[in-house]
Amino acid sequence: MTLIFVYNTDSNPISGLIDLGHKIVSPETYNCSLCKLTHGPFTEKDAWKTFRISIGVPVEFLHRDEFERKYDQHFEYPVILKKNTNIEVLLSKKEIDSLPDLDALIAAVKRHLPAKE
Repeated sequence: MTLIFVYNTDSNPISGLIDLGHKIVSPETYNCSLCKLTHGPFTEKDAWKTFRISIGVPVEFLHRDEFERKYDQHFEYPVILKKNTNIEVLLSKKEIDSLPDLDALIAAVKRHLPAKE
């Protein structure tokens, strides 16, 4: 199983600058709840970095345009997917949007991980 985290933003530099400005000026209206949970205005949050390194399964982190080019599929973003022989939604946009904080996101992802031996 591979987990695919897809952010609700594109990978081009202009999108990055717009996102940065939006996060600083009006973070409550920023349209990517996954990014809000996992990143501050400039960098990845330490607790998220620690978790993703220790997750125990392969992971991919993609912007929506990168995901759609690579997999030729479309979802409502952000989304967390699991890929085995096919791609399935692990956590939908609605579920991610409802998470109150990073700890809740980590707990939600952990519930879907295989048990460690």
